[in-house]
Amino acid sequence: MNILGIETSCDETSAAIVRDGREVLSNVVATSLGEHKKFGGIIPEIASRRQLEYINIVTAKAVEDAGLRMQDVDAIAVTQTPGLIGSLLVGITFAGALAYALKKPLIHVNHIHAHIYANYLVERGSSRLAEIYQELSLPAIGLVVSGGHSSLFSIKDFRHFRVIGKTRDDAAGEAYDKVARILELGYPGGPVIDSLARTVTANDLTFPRAELAGSDDFSFSGVKTAVLYHIRKHVGTAGYSVPKVAAAFQESVISVLAQKSMAACRSRKRNTLLVGGGVAANTSLRERLAALGAAAGVKVSFPPLSLCMDNAAMVAGLAHIHASR
Repeated sequence: MNILGIETSCDETSAAIVRDGREVLSNVVATSLGEHKKFGGIIPEIASRRQLEYINIVTAKAVEDAGLRMQDVDAIAVTQTPGLIGSLLVGITFAGALAYALKKPLIHVNHIHAHIYANYLVERGSSRLAEIYQELSLPAIGLVVSGGHSSLFSIKDFRHFRVIGKTRDDAAGEAYDKVARILELGYPGGPVIDSLARTVTANDLTFPRAELAGSDDFSFSGVKTAVLYHIRKHVGTAGYSVPKVAAAFQESVISVLAQKSMAACRSRKRNTLLVGGGVAANTSLRERLAALGAAAGVKVSFPPLSLCMDNAAMVAGLAHIHASR
């Protein structure tokens, strides 16, 4: 079954073809990120205008790259929620019109759930195609960390997600972007902070961690504020170091994400942790969770880096589960 996925929840415009919910035949992504950098964040009107311009081209390219014709597509999938309303409307309207014209089923997909499903996708012809479902057994705990979301899920199967923890204020990726702005590192903040942090070998600077004892929720607003106050007090003084501030901030965020994810696995007796979202590309988070998982006997999985950011392959993949009801 070849499903064409459409993803326009934020600033990316993406289309992909996924076969049988697992094999990525094509995955095309166009981004307007360059236009948002000058503003230090996503401007919804710019995002949706560019998506209107890109969506036909991106979709045609995805079908071509897959070696198919439009008539060979068995169903159309599209992100329905969550996201920027203008951007979502572009994708939903386009996908609906295409499904109507082709007389194909239209499948609506939750963007956040799709980030978790990205762990089950493989590139075309991969030798892991037959193995991955056995390796990543369900039920599982899911962690989605991105610019807009930091959530923990209890996953019975891919039709049954239950939120067990969420951010009470800033999402992890949002905190990265705000701290990068405070440090004048540009936008987006995640990659540059991760890169700077890895240059620090010893650091006596620490920032507070919001433990929120007895809860699976997250809070990252406090560490962002602590960074701001530290800079106001110490910038220009001897010993002040932007890399050390970046490393201490990242340690605060990563330690909480890792600690709460593993605690959720222990308390619910889950042996699989599925991670997704843009912050899942963070090298320190990957290393920390992999090490903790190995020590605890928990299989920790991250999607390939190309599938951590918003993409249509994850949408098409999850849609196959919904189509198989």
